[in-house]
Amino acid sequence: MFDAIDAHIHLDMYPEERARQMCEELASDRVLGLVAVSRHLVSCQATQRLRKSFPDRVWAAYGYHPEQALPSAEELAELLAWIRERKDEMVAIGEVGLPYYTRTEVEAEGRHFEVEPYVEMLEQFIALAAELNKPVVLHAVYEDADVVIDLLQQHGVKKAHFHWFKGPASTVQRMIEAGYFISITPDVWYEEGVRTLVREYPLTHIMVETDGPWPFEGPFEGQETHPRMVHAVIEQIALLKGLSMGETAAIVRGNTERFYGLSEPDKD
Repeated sequence: MFDAIDAHIHLDMYPEERARQMCEELASDRVLGLVAVSRHLVSCQATQRLRKSFPDRVWAAYGYHPEQALPSAEELAELLAWIRERKDEMVAIGEVGLPYYTRTEVEAEGRHFEVEPYVEMLEQFIALAAELNKPVVLHAVYEDADVVIDLLQQHGVKKAHFHWFKGPASTVQRMIEAGYFISITPDVWYEEGVRTLVREYPLTHIMVETDGPWPFEGPFEGQETHPRMVHAVIEQIALLKGLSMGETAAIVRGNTERFYGLSEPDKD
């Protein structure tokens, strides 16, 4: 194995004792660290605690995941203020985006889904990323991604990470031209669409992730999602790109370090 970084994991969604144990296991698994994203204020606070316990292994991203009910105006203002006050301890704004899966489920039932309030909330997070000069970690797939790209460009945010991306070739081309990054999950082993994306996307803009604790199928069926799974992802990327495992691992790790500024000393 070669050194790797899990570029997107919900560390706070594991039982806290297990999350801490996983962080302790990273070195033996040749995982240098994790970019831990957050879902709401309580989630951000949990991520913050883990970051403080493992400052050299957990890099925090703070945000509000879109696949849930909207916060009240007061709750959103409190979260934005909380993030702004902690800008020096985080590497990114995230996870933020648009509620594609919730919206399509509601619409499939014949009900109307009001997406505009989610777009307005996302724009506040993108504006905050621009203000703080931070990358943004995005949950934005299919047609939602084009809306998000428009917002990023309106606010001049160039450092965008579309995690576990799915979408049409036209959107992929927009992302490539804008220099946005994507991250690949273990489903590259069994999802042809993901394999096609890897073939088409520049390796210089690819990272790897687990999105843990989300479970995977194929060879990972029934297994706990663990950061060590990124090595299996790198193996498939190397195969699809026709490169050695070592070269691929070095490029992907370098991408992640460069995008998130992980080579900088800890600020605490």
